[in-house]
Amino acid sequence: MQNIALDYHLVIDIETVPLCKYFGEASAEMQGLWASKHQLLKIADETQAESFEKRAGIYAEFGKVICISIGYFHKQHEGFKFRMKSFYGDDEAALLQSFSLLLNQLYKQNQNFVFAGHNIREFDIPYLCRRMMINNVALPSLLNFSGKKPWELHCVDTLHLWRFGDYKNYTSLKLMAFVLGIPSPKEDIEGKDIARVYWHENDLTRIVSYCQRDVTTVARLLLRFRNEQFELSDEDVVVV
Repeated sequence: MQNIALDYHLVIDIETVPLCKYFGEASAEMQGLWASKHQLLKIADETQAESFEKRAGIYAEFGKVICISIGYFHKQHEGFKFRMKSFYGDDEAALLQSFSLLLNQLYKQNQNFVFAGHNIREFDIPYLCRRMMINNVALPSLLNFSGKKPWELHCVDTLHLWRFGDYKNYTSLKLMAFVLGIPSPKEDIEGKDIARVYWHENDLTRIVSYCQRDVTTVARLLLRFRNEQFELSDEDVVVV
């Protein structure tokens, strides 16, 4: 990690929900496809409708992105500030297009940016790429991993760093933050609450705040993994 400058990291997190509020609102074809998925999940105590409303959001084929937060370390004379921006809304295509535009602008400034996040190799980045394809949004250069080998992917994943070679292990961001003495990002809601807060409470602002806290937590984890000799205070985080 020391070979990557601190201000080359783009820390990201996304929030996703099922495409529909209720299973019955999905098209007949989608309901049939989810029925097959539900069978594979083998959740005996949930109906197809229950599993859809609870779990469809984690699958790019049955869910959508409602928020993307991205942050980076900005070097100043007195040290580093962490600047963060969020893209959110009900119109997924517009959200993804705006995010793609930002990534292309950043790529023109620096082609050596790397993504950082928790479990982004297996969730956030593949999810974003799939939803961009579904919404006919061209993949920005920073997300175009076609033909690249795993070790060539520009990605720093705190979940993989914490595994230290133990690929059977999964550690949540909340647990990792706790054991390392970093403030928990799950002060208000957790991932399992996102669909309810979005579809039933119509409180997207609350979800955006949650997403931004996750990004800030990952930024603090990066400092620990790099053994940086400074901490990121709340005053150092600037939302733009």
